[in-house]
Amino acid sequence: MKYEIIIFDADETLFDFKMSERDAFKNTMLEFDVAYDEDHHLKVYHGINSAIWKEFEKGLITQEKLKIERFKRLSDKLEIKFDENKFAKSYMNHLSNASFLYDDSIELVESLHKDYKLTIITNGLKDVQDKRIRKSIIAKYFQDIVVSEEIQIAKPDPKIFEHALNNINHTDKSKVLMVGDSLTSDIRGGINFGIDTCWYNPNKLVNTTKIKPTYEISDFKELKEILSTNRNTIEMD
Repeated sequence: MKYEIIIFDADETLFDFKMSERDAFKNTMLEFDVAYDEDHHLKVYHGINSAIWKEFEKGLITQEKLKIERFKRLSDKLEIKFDENKFAKSYMNHLSNASFLYDDSIELVESLHKDYKLTIITNGLKDVQDKRIRKSIIAKYFQDIVVSEEIQIAKPDPKIFEHALNNINHTDKSKVLMVGDSLTSDIRGGINFGIDTCWYNPNKLVNTTKIKPTYEISDFKELKEILSTNRNTIEMD
């Protein structure tokens, strides 16, 4: 068996973060008595949130500041006055209670955990990911779940991968596969650390970057095929 450890990203790989975000954002806006228009308000928030997480990946902003700053920018952009600190607290409370898995995630990890050690690395906030991920119905299948805010290291920094492997007492990088949806976070991080990577690309986006994953898949059946092929090849050798 070539691979022994599979590291998964959480959001937009195993968990439907878009659904969680949509649900939490709507509930927060209504809580603050905003006449909510999803097509407009959510689109504006998506733009702000995506940009600020990119800033975080580049080390331009801390996660602590990010929590509040994105809603300050939202307030300014929408020209709607609200206390961004209270808004952020409310949003994270709603988000922590919005845990949605993709349909095939449960079957996937149930089948893989019999033959592989599974772990999760997520660039997330502790209070949110504790409920959404660590208390999810698939948490029991993972050896460990690493949340970036807890250790103050985030993907694509290779140190977070080193931390994850240390937690499960594994040192052989050649037997580790990183699976995630983000080229700039998951795949670049895995490459930086020196492990094989699998880009989960369900929307079949064109990769216009210089980041080259070891594998690319659009559904989890392909991941199983890759793993099965690797096992069979090793056994034949």
